[in-house]
Amino acid sequence: MAKQPWHELPPEIAGLLRPWLPQLADEMIEAVRGIPAYSRPMEGPFGKGVRAGVEAALRHFLAEIEESGAVARDDVYRVLGRGEMRAGRSLDALLSAYRIGARVAWRRFAAIGVEHGVPPGTLYRLAESLFAYIDVLSAESAEGHALEQSAAAGELQLHRRRLVRLLVREPPADPEAIEALAAEADWPLPRAVAVVAIGGRGRAAAASHLPADALAETFGEIDCAVVPDPDGPGRRGAIERAVAGAGASAGLGTTVAWPEAAVSFRRAEAALGLAAGAPGLIVARERVGELLLRADSRLAGELAADRLAPLAGLSAGARARLTETLRAWLGEQGRLGPVAARLGVHPQTARYRLTRLRELFGEALDDPEQRFWLELALRLQATGPT
Repeated sequence: MAKQPWHELPPEIAGLLRPWLPQLADEMIEAVRGIPAYSRPMEGPFGKGVRAGVEAALRHFLAEIEESGAVARDDVYRVLGRGEMRAGRSLDALLSAYRIGARVAWRRFAAIGVEHGVPPGTLYRLAESLFAYIDVLSAESAEGHALEQSAAAGELQLHRRRLVRLLVREPPADPEAIEALAAEADWPLPRAVAVVAIGGRGRAAAASHLPADALAETFGEIDCAVVPDPDGPGRRGAIERAVAGAGASAGLGTTVAWPEAAVSFRRAEAALGLAAGAPGLIVARERVGELLLRADSRLAGELAADRLAPLAGLSAGARARLTETLRAWLGEQGRLGPVAARLGVHPQTARYRLTRLRELFGEALDDPEQRFWLELALRLQATGPT
């Protein structure tokens, strides 16, 4: 500790005041009980802690006066600040207690000093010293309170990140384990959630700007956020703004009950895949067909190859022309004029191509069910599922 005002006081002041410390400690504790936070009986660990703090402060103050310099002491006041945070109290109550205690101590010290003829100048320096000493203790307690607050926030965040992992885990975690961890995370389990999967360079920024009650965790190159009440007023807009503002890509999974959060996460990841790195939000519920087609990419590729096998033996140019014609023919329900217009070719050219398709596909073009699978195969081919 640097040189302080009380180091300049005459050392004999300590001997004059020390016999009064036990009585002064009682007076200070009684005065502090006027603060609502400390109004309960001074019993048990609480009472011992308050008395130990008061007596330690008084003894150390006099010890430094006597030594005219710094004297080592325990880190009591940072501990007190941490204790206030753990007890759920603000620092205001403790600092008020310090100020009240200082006033009580000054009244007692002043009376003793006057009684023993201590010069007024020394009494003034004693008053300055006492309140300066309390400022030092207050600063240490404030530091302890802040450190505990930071530690508590870090622990809370850790619990919340673990909760995200438990919610989206497959196979699903035990509901009781999730409920217990949610309580530790101070996150009331909502009736409905949706998961947002965020990718791209702005993913961390996007996750940090989601609604304040969203929980986020990182899984490799994806940030996963569990959003409560996703269909509530303004919630969808808030998610879109967070993603757009960060220039990130994201997929929004379907709304589910919290025990099914893993389902929403899978769909959010699939929706993110549809984004293909482009910024913006892809909503799974609005792209169900595409997600279904991509659900088993290998099987989808096999289906497309099988249904379009008659085109496989053609040259690349012929295959591209007839694939385009088949898509137009299916889309226009076989009407020659609209097919030609859609292709931008003469009707005779369109008729020739359709004749060639009939040679390749035969009766499949007249069977509604076969036409459905042909159109699906063309969509799979166009989207290129991965």
